Amino acid sequence: MAQAYVQVTTTTDERAEAAELAASAVAERLAACAQVLGPIASTYWWEGEIETAEEWMVMFKTTADRFEELAGLINEQHSYETPEIIATPVVAGSAEYLGWVSEQTVEPAVEEDELEIID
Repeated sequence: MAQAYVQVTTTTDERAEAAELAASAVAERLAACAQVLGPIASTYWWEGEIETAEEWMVMFKTTADRFEELAGLINEQHSYETPEIIATPVVAGSAEYLGWVSEQTVEPAVEEDELEIID
């Protein structure tokens, strides 16, 4: 069966937090790429009232297999009580790009700090 791919989005109210989420996901190979967009204007219901806020969006490119771990990282590091975490299936894409996404999101077999250096 062919590998499934998703684009995952979240938003936050600080550009620095968006950049940190992006960097963490890529560093942990939960996403091959993360793009920070913004600012964007968001209007939404929160605690019974309509809110309007300036936010920053992060779009993560990953495989469906890595979604749960990526969602866990977002939940763990996000400042919002209920962060947006939405995965949209990628229905088509260039074979080269999707192959690159697969290569970049492979979980490392050995953690870097566990590597033994032999002289």
